[in-house]
Amino acid sequence: MGKQQMLNLLRSQFLEWGLGKDLGEDLAALVALAVVAFVALLAHLLARGPLLRGFDAIIRRTDIPWDDALIECRVLHRLAHLVPGLVFYHLGPMALEGHPVSVKIIQTAAHVYLVLSGLLAVEALISAGVRIYNSTRTSHEVSIKGPVQFLKIILFLLGSIIVVATLIGQSPLYLLGGLTAMTAVLLLVFRDSILGLVAGIQISVNRMVAYGDWIEMPQYGADGDVIDITLTTVKVQNWDKTITTIPTYALIGESFKNWRGMQESGGRRIKRAIYLDVSTIKFCDEEMLTRFAKIQYITAHIERKKQELAEYNKLNQVDLSHLVNGRRMTNIGTFRAYVQAYLKNHPQINQEMTFLVRQLAPTSKGLPLEIYVFCQDIVWANYEAIQADIFDHIFAIVPAFDLRVFQEPTGTDFQALGESQ
Repeated sequence: MGKQQMLNLLRSQFLEWGLGKDLGEDLAALVALAVVAFVALLAHLLARGPLLRGFDAIIRRTDIPWDDALIECRVLHRLAHLVPGLVFYHLGPMALEGHPVSVKIIQTAAHVYLVLSGLLAVEALISAGVRIYNSTRTSHEVSIKGPVQFLKIILFLLGSIIVVATLIGQSPLYLLGGLTAMTAVLLLVFRDSILGLVAGIQISVNRMVAYGDWIEMPQYGADGDVIDITLTTVKVQNWDKTITTIPTYALIGESFKNWRGMQESGGRRIKRAIYLDVSTIKFCDEEMLTRFAKIQYITAHIERKKQELAEYNKLNQVDLSHLVNGRRMTNIGTFRAYVQAYLKNHPQINQEMTFLVRQLAPTSKGLPLEIYVFCQDIVWANYEAIQADIFDHIFAIVPAFDLRVFQEPTGTDFQALGESQ
């Protein structure tokens, strides 16, 4: 039975019941519209019920990991909402034939519903794509969250334009043409989003920041791991567990320190100096050399150095009756050789990276002996423990070389000076 026959049958039946022509036609249209609504409801229940459960079961049984994202992001659920809208859009005008105003209202409402449902379905599909991307290794190096958020903003902006154009009965191009006059206002409203998009692209292309990176940005009070990168902000969880939010574009316009290089290199730098009292530096006599030679790390060094200096002094006929003449070993040089040998034999020091034990320029606080090496364990707590153990040993061994660590005078020093007088 065709649509016209069904409507005529309903009208005839209402006329037989004694209803007027106009009232009969209106009741016939309402009944037909109710039938369409019932069909739309059945279609919706079928799509959200057996069909959706069937697809869900098929997807969960496959070995392909990415299709699970379609279920987790509810892509199929949102696509199911299109079904009743399509039923109303196509069958509604048939039920309301002869009522052009009602047809226009039904089609406009159905069109708006389809646009909104389609937008939500596309948004869910994009989210599923992001979830699939985040399961790859590349996602840890290049974040696409910012550009994706901007894409969603553009998507919903275009969807809003289509909805408004549908409601007022104009072409979307007409509204887009009017938006050009509001460019300055849009730029002001979306300033952070636009700057964030540009910054996000530069950050992603140049691999400046990624999830899990340890960054320092003192001007924002940030010192910790990056936990989120969005279109407008970068969230950093500081070591005290507070959260610092930084504008994305600030990472482009201002300087910051990224510790990723240290983490990827497999070594973390130890750079610290110990200040020695200059008044305790002296040449080594035989008693000192005999004592130092018992230290296993430098036994070979002392023997080799004694032979080298003896040959030099003999070759140059040096008068050794005075300390100024010739070359002699010093306690600080021997101490430096010991520190170097100690670190060379330390299991936690990376021997393949920069390795320095050097003197710096003397200061009012003494002679700095700087240690510049790399620890193999980059975990913060372990690194600090290893560094502390190294300097515990060095501070404790300083007196064995007849040296003294420089320290500013304290109240106890002045008290002892007063008692001695």
